Amino acid sequence: MTSPIGGEPLRVLFVCTANICRSPLMEIEARRLAGDADIVFTSAGTHGLRAAPMDANMATVLPAGAADGFRSRPIDAAMLKEADLVLTAETTHRAHILEEHAHLHRKVFTLGQFVATIEAIPDVSGRELVAAAGRRRTPPRADGDIADPYRRGTAAVEQAAGTISSMLSVVVPRLVGDR
Repeated sequence: MTSPIGGEPLRVLFVCTANICRSPLMEIEARRLAGDADIVFTSAGTHGLRAAPMDANMATVLPAGAADGFRSRPIDAAMLKEADLVLTAETTHRAHILEEHAHLHRKVFTLGQFVATIEAIPDVSGRELVAAAGRRRTPPRADGDIADPYRRGTAAVEQAAGTISSMLSVVVPRLVGDR
């Protein structure tokens, strides 16, 4: 991976509840979509488990072995500070973060909210896009949330995975710079 001249990689943190279903899928899928772009994707949970593997049912939507090294973690202030962009699965996760870290409001979005925001900002990408989105945020809407598939069966897993994939197919190319 190459960095912009003198620059650090863009850092994106995905957040869900336990960091075993939605946010790990976001992290792994975003890495796949970004290829060798200089973006660091990580994930954590608002009530994250410590060192748990990805939920076995959720891992079935990934290529074999893609989630093998994954281990969950709870979110902390250092992760939030280090991230350039924080994308949550639900409005409740965003609210949880902003309750204690209100000063981060320009970089914390639901994934659905970020998709809606960047659709209104057509000609920028990468760090410029993140900064522009922070200035222009659309309000989060619950209908843009990604439903938690945990212990809800195959159909719920497939629906969540499809929603995540669809949203990331809009977001990641814009972060990478492929409009």
